[in-house]
Amino acid sequence: MLYKVLVEPFIEFEFMRRALVGSMALALASSPLGVFLILRRMALSGDAMAHAILPGAALGYLVAGLALGPMTIGGLIAGLFVAIGSGVVARTTILREDASMAAFYLISLALGVTVISLRGSNIDILHVLFGSVLALDDATLLLLASISTLTLIGLALLYRPLVMETVDPGFLASVGRAGGPTQIIFLTLVVLNLVGGFHALGTLLAVGMMMLPAASARLIARDMTAMIALAAGQGMLASYAGLIISFYAGLPSGPLIILTAGLFYLLALVFGPAGGLLRRLRPRRHLEA
Repeated sequence: MLYKVLVEPFIEFEFMRRALVGSMALALASSPLGVFLILRRMALSGDAMAHAILPGAALGYLVAGLALGPMTIGGLIAGLFVAIGSGVVARTTILREDASMAAFYLISLALGVTVISLRGSNIDILHVLFGSVLALDDATLLLLASISTLTLIGLALLYRPLVMETVDPGFLASVGRAGGPTQIIFLTLVVLNLVGGFHALGTLLAVGMMMLPAASARLIARDMTAMIALAAGQGMLASYAGLIISFYAGLPSGPLIILTAGLFYLLALVFGPAGGLLRRLRPRRHLEA
């Protein structure tokens, strides 16, 4: 009975297998990046950059329709432009990085929706904004797998300087010049994952796979390695559970995946041993001489 309910949909339907592989590849790479964004207090930057890729993807759509290559390249260029541009504005004007990032992403979001509306219908706009995880073709799966592999290799190579910069950016700057390149490569990996994620979950929901498992892991674990493993595991579990629920409930798969990740986050918010609400309410032990 359990086999029929939990496994058979993926054996019987190819689109379910493709959706599972694509969403798990996305979770495996983007959720660990979310851990670093949260620890560096850049959680809203991920949301901003998810919107920032929209005009590039929209221009790719305007030129070639719903084609994978032009939309991916356009989104990547737009995301990097906003990430680098907001950093330059923050360092050359009185605006801080959060304010410049907010300005850039609002302009990008409005520009992207305007460009799509020049050619497309409401259905096309919904496809770009919310994705279609049940319609992943071979090229999109290959793209997601490549981004996931590249991200994991990049994190393995950058792990030490990335952790040092997250914990104490001043120390890394004092002992070398690795801080700047580390930040640029890290933001490039974030943009890459958001560009890959929008093909499956759309520009509005891709950031959910990056941030919700990471926020949940932060409430459960104190050790960074454990946080990364927990975030990736929760992202993959949310992908599987969201697809199963959407299959039987007849609801959109992308939002269900993110809602499942949101449910895990709410549970961690209450019961998380590292920082949940119940831990805060529990009386603390008094020190004894």
